[in-house]
Amino acid sequence: MSQRPPLAILLVSDDKARLRAALMLAHAEIALGGTAQLFLQGDAAAMLRLPITAPQDADWRKAGEPALAMLLDEALADGLTLSLCQTGLAKAEIDADTLDPRIMLSGPIAFLAAAGPDVRLLSL
Repeated sequence: MSQRPPLAILLVSDDKARLRAALMLAHAEIALGGTAQLFLQGDAAAMLRLPITAPQDADWRKAGEPALAMLLDEALADGLTLSLCQTGLAKAEIDADTLDPRIMLSGPIAFLAAAGPDVRLLSL
């Protein structure tokens, strides 16, 4: 088990550049042997509407990095815990059945409870 405190990241806006940054940080934490969780609160939930794309995807691919959807898939496959605000999901009019089954529906209380007392919390 890693000696690193868990990393918890909170996103509150519909900003795909911030989502990319959060996924990259979480993925890096997992690569270092730690754990990471990401919570998309409120308007941030809209970023998981299918298809998941970002305006900068082509530029990232040219630079040798994955598109946003692939980055999300890789992070989930490596153990990222991703939770999504139920209210934000309803506000964005996204059907929960269209979400990747590795994504959990949650709320801020569950997110903070899962994070624990020794967490490193980032808000992007």
